[in-house]
Amino acid sequence: MRGRSATLRSTVGAAIAVCLLMITSCGLESGSAVPLQVGPGSIRPVPQLSGVRITVGSKDFTEQLVLGYIIEFALTAAGAQVRDLTDITGSNSLRDAQLHGQVDIAYDYTGTGWINYLGNEEPIPDSQKQFEAVRAQDLAKHGMVWTDLAPMNNTYAMVSNSAAAQKSGVATLSDYARLVNTDPHAGSTCLGTEFSVRQDGFPGMAHKYGMDLGKVHKQIMQDALVYPATANNTCEFGSVDTTDGRIKALHLKLLDDDLGFFPKYNAAIVMQKSFADAHPQIAQVMAPISRVLTNDTITALNGLVDLQGREPASVARDWMVSQGFITAR
Repeated sequence: MRGRSATLRSTVGAAIAVCLLMITSCGLESGSAVPLQVGPGSIRPVPQLSGVRITVGSKDFTEQLVLGYIIEFALTAAGAQVRDLTDITGSNSLRDAQLHGQVDIAYDYTGTGWINYLGNEEPIPDSQKQFEAVRAQDLAKHGMVWTDLAPMNNTYAMVSNSAAAQKSGVATLSDYARLVNTDPHAGSTCLGTEFSVRQDGFPGMAHKYGMDLGKVHKQIMQDALVYPATANNTCEFGSVDTTDGRIKALHLKLLDDDLGFFPKYNAAIVMQKSFADAHPQIAQVMAPISRVLTNDTITALNGLVDLQGREPASVARDWMVSQGFITAR
């Protein structure tokens, strides 16, 4: 969900490069208008941002849509002329759009930056140190600025449904690995498409925990389908994102990552250095918002979309109004 594995990166990158040369056919021409009108709240108009054209991007899943709209409403309240380019398919597509200047600003995840964009294999277990390492390396290599780190950490995890948890007694990833290696039929697993191929996903996890990949009885499906498929016992185990509200709602049981494999995926604002240098006020506008984006907050917002069927733009706007950042119009 946050980015593809290193084995796919060159192929996807080449495809996106072609896509960006034919921008109209890829739907990345200029974006569309911000979907809802908002006005200033605690975010006041910033003279230096008045009328500045800013294109905001996001990936194509619930949390990213909410985060993208949060940026859009904040910068609109600050006076910028914002264009909406949310809902870009895949992390690498968003990344390439930023590198090619089609997207000016987005929230992305430190673990994705460190492993999928920068090619590192070992994550840094401390959130702040992981952020600092990504910030330094991505700036040096690609001229990308990471700023306004949020406390929310949307890392990967594995879950079981309640019946499987009671039957197998599996509580940790080590338990899960032993079950798969000794009784594969008891460990049927649903995997999200990207998670199934990413080195910070299932292949890397399997290697870390000594799993025999050939023994895994798995089904690959869209990430959103993993949750109900695991809950209804189509699979006994499944891959999830830890800030997804469906985990609690569907009574799925998180397996403890007892060997500490999964990286930190704290959200942070990402911009090209030239853009960030030209508009330093943007980081100042976004800083107080990032500070209050906790796991509990983003999980609740995700749940309003995925469980109650609300639109991500409305959820983002209403939360920002409730926090006093903006006003609705």
